Amino acid sequence: MPIKFFIDQGHNPSGNVNAGAVGNGLYEGDITYQTGVWLANLLNNDPRFEARLSRPSPTTVLGTSNTTSLDARVQAANLWPANYFISIHCNASENTALNGSEIYIYQYYTQANWLAQRIMMQMTKFAGTKDNGIFAAPTLYVLRKTAMPALLIELGYLTNWNDAQKLYYNSYPFALGIYMGILDYFGFLPQ
Repeated sequence: MPIKFFIDQGHNPSGNVNAGAVGNGLYEGDITYQTGVWLANLLNNDPRFEARLSRPSPTTVLGTSNTTSLDARVQAANLWPANYFISIHCNASENTALNGSEIYIYQYYTQANWLAQRIMMQMTKFAGTKDNGIFAAPTLYVLRKTAMPALLIELGYLTNWNDAQKLYYNSYPFALGIYMGILDYFGFLPQ
C-alpha cells in the first residue's frame, strides 16, 4: 500500500483571498502551485507513494477567507486520509537581505521533525538555498489541525533577489530536494 502525501500548495492564485506574499514581481501562490505539481508528479511516479494536491489546477481557489482557505486544505488531508502533510510556501520580508529556506513543524522530536531534517538537508543541497533551520510553530493552523505529521516549508524569500531568481527560473530543484528528502527519511536512498 503506497504512503500517502497530501501536498498543499500554500495560498491561492494572485488576485484572490489568501493569495500570499509578493516580491520581485513574483506571487507566492504561483510559485507554490508549480512546485507542488512537480513534487506530486515525482511522488506519483514512484509506486511507493501516492500524492494529492490541494490545488489541482492553477486557478483553484480554496475558501472565501484565510480561515476557510486553511480549513479546506486541512479537511481534504484529514478526510483522505493522508499519512503526511506538506504545505509549500515562500517567505517575504522588508529586509531584502534575508534569504534561505525554513521548515516549520508542530513539535520537536516527532516524525515531522525527522522528516523535516531530511528534507531540509536535500532541498538546500539541490536548490542551493541557505539552511535557516527547523522551528516548532504549534500555533500554525495547518500544523495544529492536521491528523498526521505535517510540515510547512518556506522554500525561500521572494523579496531576496537571489532566492527569487531560483524560485522564478527553476523551482524544480526545490521539488526534487523535497522528494529526495522523503526518500532519505524512509531509507530509500542508496547508501
